[in-house]
Amino acid sequence: MYQAFYRKWRPRRFDDVCGQEHITSVLRYETEHGAFSHAYLFCGSRGTGKTTCAKILARAVNCEHPEGGNPCGQCAACRAIEEGTTTDVIEMDAASNNGVDNIRDIRDEVVYAPSALKKRVYIIDEVHMLSASAFNALLKTLEEPPAHVVFILATTELHKLPATIVSRCQRFDFRRISMDALISRLTYIAGQEGLELEPEAARMLARLAQGGMRDAISLLELCAGSRGVITPAAVNEAVGSAGREALERTVRAIAGQDCDTLFAVVDEVVRSSKDLLVFWQDLIAFYRDLLVLRSTSHAADYLDLTDAETERLTALAGLFRKETLLYHCSLLEDGLFAMQKANAVKRMVAELTLVRMCDESLNSTGEALLSRIARLEEAMVLGGFPGSAAGAASPGTAAPAPDAAPAAAPQPAPLKEAAPARRVLRPLRCWMEAVERLGQSDMMQASFCRQAEAYTTETGEVLVRFPSSFARDMVSKDGGGRLRAALSATMKQELPADRLLLEIRAQSRTASAMDEIIEAAEDAAEPDRQEPEGKEIRK
Repeated sequence: MYQAFYRKWRPRRFDDVCGQEHITSVLRYETEHGAFSHAYLFCGSRGTGKTTCAKILARAVNCEHPEGGNPCGQCAACRAIEEGTTTDVIEMDAASNNGVDNIRDIRDEVVYAPSALKKRVYIIDEVHMLSASAFNALLKTLEEPPAHVVFILATTELHKLPATIVSRCQRFDFRRISMDALISRLTYIAGQEGLELEPEAARMLARLAQGGMRDAISLLELCAGSRGVITPAAVNEAVGSAGREALERTVRAIAGQDCDTLFAVVDEVVRSSKDLLVFWQDLIAFYRDLLVLRSTSHAADYLDLTDAETERLTALAGLFRKETLLYHCSLLEDGLFAMQKANAVKRMVAELTLVRMCDESLNSTGEALLSRIARLEEAMVLGGFPGSAAGAASPGTAAPAPDAAPAAAPQPAPLKEAAPARRVLRPLRCWMEAVERLGQSDMMQASFCRQAEAYTTETGEVLVRFPSSFARDMVSKDGGGRLRAALSATMKQELPADRLLLEIRAQSRTASAMDEIIEAAEDAAEPDRQEPEGKEIRK
């Protein structure tokens, strides 16, 4: 009789359970010393080994000759439990037997001694589905059961269990199984079944399983239907996924505002009979990887990717600002909810969302505005449009002359004058906080600094630009000591005198409505969009 892979290859010993050594080591110790608890609670996500360990434990407590903390599998008790011919091991699905009457039946039965085994074992799966009255009926029996009874409760939703139930059990938390353990097990099963499983296909199956061994083995069985070589393409075809190549192509099209490619990708997914919802979920997961790469310096610790995939994703992440990735993630999430509610118009929802992702100006939400502001700040720093403090000069040209020649400071100051040089400037985020701190010691200097703009250079210097030479001279009359002290306290690091640069702003900007500023900036920056991102300019 044919058996599904996940049943055929279910572990029979604690030693064979993958990825749960912190649990199996305790259960082996209890088996070796015969020190079993009266009640166990196994909790964790699906497919991580809860029911498997419950079945092994049921054999272990009744095994006549345990071997190294594992049931022998050869004695009469082990064989009877394995074959399901004993009435002393009762498995109950609480999802369909969740009433108080079912628990009362158990309460009435536990007083009787087991008929053939040493202990009667009750395995209650999905125990969180029991009703409140059923939990109350189970409570007293679970606290003080007869010596010949062992309860094993399993659940995927621990938070739904009453605290009184949890406190009466020996609790074990099953973790999601690691990628390496899943790949190793899939490779072993494929070899035993005579299947040729490519390493990259095994990694894809393990990633799709999301830490569940049962899901991974079921996906392997699905891909093995043709009995051919299991390749990444075969995995994509079996699960209805478009593959990482299609996802990379989509993301590059979004970065390049290539709507033709986006419509073509959606058309290919629909025409190939793949599930558009699966493609959308894969795209959300892809954006999550991009956001991790953009947000942390230890991305490899949080991503299950090969070195080649990490390299390609790093290059893709460099095409987006973090604010833009967050904006795109919000649109993808909204699109997912809309597609789940309206099955008939999935394609239209997908296409409209992808077009919105190409252009932030088509959306007035806070995330879209944040993305546009981030692009505006970058254009200011890199000279993307005229009239900004950081972009007064276009690339390759010298900065315009200041309003007036700087006057000599009343006292010699160890300040370093800012000379025109190639540099990349970034706005100093804590500038206004430093100005407020300066105002506590010198209100006049603080008033001049409120009209100034501050940046950091690529070499770690702080550049302050004033609207006039008079304002600069008034701040530098004490050598900039008070300003340096305020900056050092705000930045939480000492700022030497030669790292503070003071200069005069070429021309000031006038304030206007936020959308008008952004629109003007983007229009002016249009000719420079083809320039490589992060290109240095001469100031």
